[in-house]
Amino acid sequence: MSAPAPLFRPYSRLVRITLLNRPFEVPEDNHLLRCLQFLAPEPISYGRFCWNEECQECRVSFDMGEGTPVRNALACKLIVEDGMRLSGITAELRYCLRDLKL
Repeated sequence: MSAPAPLFRPYSRLVRITLLNRPFEVPEDNHLLRCLQFLAPEPISYGRFCWNEECQECRVSFDMGEGTPVRNALACKLIVEDGMRLSGITAELRYCLRDLKL
C-alpha cells in the first residue's frame, strides 16, 4: 500500500486573506478550498464538496483589493493569492466555517 498524498501542495509561507472582513493566514500556492480546510480541518472535510467543479457548493465572490472588480469562482479551483478578499460564500461554506465566527 502506498503512502497517502499530502493534503496541501508544497508551500514556504502563509499568505494573508480576508474572509468576510476577518483576516486569516493560509498556505500559499494552494486551492482556496484546501486553504479553508487549513482553517477548519474537520468541518470542511465533512462538507458536501465534490472538490472537482461539479457540485458548485464552494462558490465564492472575491476581489484583490480596493478598486479591483469582484469576481466569482469555485474555491476548489481558485489558487489563493496574498491580499485576496472574500466577500461572499455559499451557505455550505458558511456552515462548515461556523467555528470561525464569521
